[in-house]
Amino acid sequence: MLANPSGVRTTPCYSHLSHFNFSNRCKLVVSPNFPRFLSPKKPSKFCSLSLLLSRNGFGGNRFAIRASESIADVADSGVGGGSSGFLQPVSVKIPFGDREILVETGHIGRQASGSVMATDGETIVYTTVCLSDVPSEPADFFPLSVNYQERFSAAGRTSGGFFKREGKTKDNEVLICRLIDRPLRPTMLKGFYHETQLLSWVLSYDGLHSPDALAVTAAGIAVALSEVPNSKIIAGVRVGLLGDKFVVNPTIKEMEDSVLDLFLAGTDSAILMIEGYCDFLPEEKLVEGVQVGQDAVRVICAAVEALVKKCGKPKMLDAIKLPPPELYELVEKIAGDELHKVLQIRSKIPRRKAISLLEEKVINTLTDKGYITTDDALGNVETIQDLLDEEDEDEEIVVDGEVDEGDVHIKPVSRKPNPLFTEVDVKLVFKEVSSKFLRRRIVEGEKRSDGRSPEGIRPITSRCGLLPRAHGSALFTRGETQSLAVVTLGDKQMAQRLDNLANVEEFKRFYLQYSFPPSCVGEVGRIGAPSRREIGHGTLAERALERILPTEDEFPYTIRVESTVTESNGSSSMASVCGGCLALQDAGVPLKCSIAGIAMGLVLNTEDFGGDGTPLILSDITGAEDASGDMDFKVAGNEDGITAFQMDIKVGGISLPIMREALLQAKDGRRRILAEMSKCLPPPAKRLSKYAPLIHIMKVAPEKVNVIIGSGGKKVKSIIEETGVEAIDTQDDGIVKITAKDLASLEKSKSIISNLTMVPTVGDIYRNCEIKSIAPYGVFVEIAPGREGLCHISELTSDWLAKAEDAFKVGDRVDVKLTEVNDKGQLRLSRRALLPVPETKPEESSSEQLTGDAAEVNADSGKVSDKSTPKKYVSIPKADDLAEEKIEPPKDKSSATKIASSPKSNPTDNTLLPRKKVFKRVKKSSSKAVTGVSGKEGE
Repeated sequence: MLANPSGVRTTPCYSHLSHFNFSNRCKLVVSPNFPRFLSPKKPSKFCSLSLLLSRNGFGGNRFAIRASESIADVADSGVGGGSSGFLQPVSVKIPFGDREILVETGHIGRQASGSVMATDGETIVYTTVCLSDVPSEPADFFPLSVNYQERFSAAGRTSGGFFKREGKTKDNEVLICRLIDRPLRPTMLKGFYHETQLLSWVLSYDGLHSPDALAVTAAGIAVALSEVPNSKIIAGVRVGLLGDKFVVNPTIKEMEDSVLDLFLAGTDSAILMIEGYCDFLPEEKLVEGVQVGQDAVRVICAAVEALVKKCGKPKMLDAIKLPPPELYELVEKIAGDELHKVLQIRSKIPRRKAISLLEEKVINTLTDKGYITTDDALGNVETIQDLLDEEDEDEEIVVDGEVDEGDVHIKPVSRKPNPLFTEVDVKLVFKEVSSKFLRRRIVEGEKRSDGRSPEGIRPITSRCGLLPRAHGSALFTRGETQSLAVVTLGDKQMAQRLDNLANVEEFKRFYLQYSFPPSCVGEVGRIGAPSRREIGHGTLAERALERILPTEDEFPYTIRVESTVTESNGSSSMASVCGGCLALQDAGVPLKCSIAGIAMGLVLNTEDFGGDGTPLILSDITGAEDASGDMDFKVAGNEDGITAFQMDIKVGGISLPIMREALLQAKDGRRRILAEMSKCLPPPAKRLSKYAPLIHIMKVAPEKVNVIIGSGGKKVKSIIEETGVEAIDTQDDGIVKITAKDLASLEKSKSIISNLTMVPTVGDIYRNCEIKSIAPYGVFVEIAPGREGLCHISELTSDWLAKAEDAFKVGDRVDVKLTEVNDKGQLRLSRRALLPVPETKPEESSSEQLTGDAAEVNADSGKVSDKSTPKKYVSIPKADDLAEEKIEPPKDKSSATKIASSPKSNPTDNTLLPRKKVFKRVKKSSSKAVTGVSGKEGE
């Protein structure tokens, strides 16, 4: 189980002899309950060190102390020698796709166990690895913590919020922390309990080279150079697909055109982790991309191996503490038969409770509560009781309080049997034995805990519309895993703002939030900010669904999906994909297609469990199969291809043939799940909810956007208050989005904006316009909501008028004609131009008559006549020298009606109806008066 010590370089390039080499490091393990002491048995006249420590409160913990043979040696080597004891600076260039990265160590962070500065272009990542001197309590996981931070100073800026210092870890940083942690953990050796911390900072960012793959590779190099015992060197790369060509570690600009975003981490011989997103890429194409990435990782690992041989520190292999081998046999002997029966329980909660009771029984049997064993099982392991037997002096007791020479009595001390094994060791071994029995049941019996075959899918049920006030909802159930997905639709204000290093304002119009409350597994736990696991699972489901969403032009809504796991027994993130897809359809989002997700498992070494050695791939794994298996491979997509995938390996890695087989088996599983989703009852509504907001998109002239906004946003705020809409969003390109709760308010705001942004043309006639204010030089008339023009006092009537107040007052409605638009966009109106020509005396008419026998008639649409436009003439016999002109009054007195509009006018004013009008002109050379009647009826 341990790595081969002969394969580890133990000669670091220090300026003096290391105090941490294998020959100088001694190990002292102290615990009253831990029997494996390395010190030889020899008589001593002093109290044992273990007893002293137990008296001072350290007896309950097992720990190891790393130290040199002599404290004086350490003091002598650190003082007065003139040598610092630090690693000498080393810089090497390592292949990184089609370019090289610079790796430096020994320059900064020299007190850390391992530190690396990695540079790609002008992007620099600094990574350190440190570990505690004293091990923590043994557990069934490696005590590793990873923190990654993108400092804004790396891009020459500060945070845009109130606090100018980096604080809470952003979601993107959490995702990269997971990318670093997941491939490192399988390479860590079991039994090493020194808490290990890996810190990574982005110190410089050029906007061209992404720091995530660089951070994973730098972390692998730092661990390889440190004292932390690991089995393999890891590296990470990103693979893109540009056209038909795979590109390793493409730039950010190149990734904009890539249809594949594949992140891969592994060793020189196996794949440990993949994660990525694509646009319905076939399985074979994905395998080709994984092969390209694996080849690149292999080259990086070979270069790092040479660096480790040159300046790597010796590994702390002697600090590894594993349970004694005989404990495995004892646990199997005590719990084997019952464990076989317990694992056949199909329901999760009863099975978990039965396993807990059985574990309690084993612990009680093998610890101080009642251990029974044979002498052969004890072997020659030294216990605390053995050390007590070696003491030369026994406890002296004074009787009756008198001290007389010769009256000292020896009180015999009762020797209570001490346990052979600690509770922690028993728990660790019981877990491994349970996993072994579960694997054997699957491989030998070809039946899983719930009775399914390896390719079997759990029963699936789904229903939509269970939340009446939500915009969309769905409940997806697969076996004992259940997800409640809820969709909320909104405008741009609901979009999620991202603060990133690129200093580009970025908004997400679609996001999925995943929550995993402790109640979904029947437990009591913490409720608060989302955990790293929740952020990672939510991002995976979000990017899987993102590929089937319509564009913003097709569906101008911001979409939020909440996935709450109400029951969990494995594969809850893929249940979120299925439930989210149904909820989006229920909300009326026009999806491109339906997708589903499935989680695949693996039993790798089947020959150890009664198989023929062929890896066994499991479809739709449960929680127990995930914990006891060797792989967790999540795949989302439809029958045609994949949209998202994520694979974590818990062993030394898997090969490409295994991955190819798992992908093909996952494809068949997705097809079967999609068939069950199509049977959803009740089915998705596939229309907008009556409670969802209405969004209307308008296109106006870009220069008119400021007219809508107004000074300091006053105009747009007044429109919102007047109409009752929720929001009005404008863009520089002239796009206007109106969000409202009902159709009436939407139409009202739409009309106001249309009138505000229309382009008036000289000659346009407006009816029933309201006088908004009166000035000494004229009146201001509102020809449209928010659009006013000046009608000069001389243009109000045909007769001379001293004051406008004499004939008009505020609120009166008049008909006006647009006569001028100045450079500032101000409108000049005329009422006099629409008044009938006053009657003239007979003697005056002869001198004022025009030549010709007909009068030119202007179309009553109000358009300015042009020479190129055919004119209509209608001859009407004269009656009393002049025909009387009639103007039809407007039917609607509540609003101004535009009579004539030019082609440049806003096309949205199509509800305004033209009014009939009669014009008259008198010709000089004719004794007849001719009138023209305009309108289509005259044609």
